[in-house]
Amino acid sequence: MTVKGSYIGVGENIHCTRVRMTAGKFVETDASGRSHLVFKDGDAKALLPVPKVFTDSEAWASGKVRHVACAIYQGLRGSTEEREAGAAYLKAMAREQESAGAWFLDLNVDEYSMDIAEKIAAMEWAAGVVQTAASIPLSVDSSEPRILEAGLRACDKSKGRPMINSVSLERSSIIPIAAKAGARVVAGATGADRMPESAVERVENIRKLMKLLVAEGFAPGDVYVDPLVMPVSVDTGHPGRFIEAVRQIRSDQGPDIHFAPGLSNVSFGLPRRPIINQVFAKLCRDAGCDGGIVDPTQINDRSLASLKLEEGLPALARDLLLGNDEFGMNWIAASRE
Repeated sequence: MTVKGSYIGVGENIHCTRVRMTAGKFVETDASGRSHLVFKDGDAKALLPVPKVFTDSEAWASGKVRHVACAIYQGLRGSTEEREAGAAYLKAMAREQESAGAWFLDLNVDEYSMDIAEKIAAMEWAAGVVQTAASIPLSVDSSEPRILEAGLRACDKSKGRPMINSVSLERSSIIPIAAKAGARVVAGATGADRMPESAVERVENIRKLMKLLVAEGFAPGDVYVDPLVMPVSVDTGHPGRFIEAVRQIRSDQGPDIHFAPGLSNVSFGLPRRPIINQVFAKLCRDAGCDGGIVDPTQINDRSLASLKLEEGLPALARDLLLGNDEFGMNWIAASRE
C-alpha cells in the first residue's frame, strides 16, 4: 500500500552494486557450511542461499556480498526453492521501501553481468517480481539503452508512469525512448562532453536539456533534475556548490520541476554515512530540492522533520557539508569517538 509523503523519495536499494558485510547480521552460515542472506519476509525470518559463484569470489574473500545480484542470480538460475527465495528477497526490499514512503523504486542491474543478454533477462525478471509486491512505479536505471527499453517494456503502467534514470546532454538519445514510453525522466546536469564544476555550469546544462525535453513533449512536472552530487571527501566545497545549483535551478525553472539527485554520493568514503546523508537531504530540501534517489528507510518526511542540526553529530555533519570542516577531520574524529 502506498504511503507517500511530501518528500519524493526514489528508493535506491534494488541495485546490483549494493553489498552486505559477510561478518554482519545479514549473513548466516549453517552447520553444513552453506551461507545464507538473512531477511524479513513479512514478520518471519527468511533465508536466501548464497550461490557458490558468490562465495568463491574475491568480494566474499574481502568480507562482502552483492546481495541484490545474489537474489537475481538465484531467481534466474537457482532450484525451485532458490528461485522462490530470490523473488521473496526482492519483494521484501520493495515492500520495505514503499512502506517507508518511496514514490518510485529504482532498479539497476548493470553490474549483474558483463553480458548484455543476461542483463536484459535480469531487468525483465526483477521488474516483474518487484511490481508484484509494490504499488508504486519503477525507475528504470541503466547506462545501456537496450536495458532501459527492456525495463520500460516490463513496467506495469497500472502502477503509475515509470521513470527513466537518466537523460542528459551527453545522453540525449535516451530522450525519445522516454517520450515514446510516456515515462518521466531523471535529468542529469552532465554536459555534452564533460562534467560541470560550478553551480553556473549545472544551471546552464539543465537549461539546455530542458529545451530538448520540452521539444519532445515533456512538461516541467515530468522532469526530476539531478544537479550531480560529488563526494565531500574529495572536496569540501562540493556540497555547497551543489546546494547553490539547486537554488538557482529552482529559481530558473520554476515550481513545477522536481529533483532526484543521488544524495548518498555525498558521503562516499566517510564513516557514519547515514547521518551525513540525512543532514545533506535536509540542507538540500531547504534550498528547494523536493526529493532524491535515497534509502527511503533513512530519508523520509519523518526523519527530516525530526532532524536537529544544532548539536551533536548532525551539527558536525552540517559543518562538514557547508565547508566549515577542512578535510573533514572534525567529523572523522567525532565518528571514531
